[in-house]
Amino acid sequence: MRKQFNGLWSLAKEKLGEDPFSGAVFVFTNKSKDRLKILYWDGSGVWVMAKRLEKGRFSWPPANAKGKVSFEPAALTMLLSGIDLKDGCKKAWYER
Repeated sequence: MRKQFNGLWSLAKEKLGEDPFSGAVFVFTNKSKDRLKILYWDGSGVWVMAKRLEKGRFSWPPANAKGKVSFEPAALTMLLSGIDLKDGCKKAWYER
């Protein structure tokens, strides 16, 4: 999770084989899945957003052979909100 703008851009382009200028949102997570970074090109510049969980882990679905996972916008929102995509319910650590 040390990569910033250029490093994440390079990962999206070279490792994932995607065009970061496409307007897609690229989400990267660490090995323990308690932190993530989001890379997004809005047409005038690059956004990098980060989130660190204080408790629990993101419920990350398995990736394909190239390390990619595709989400619908609603699924990404649920993932970022602490909803387990497999079971469709909030994780116990997220409940208030």
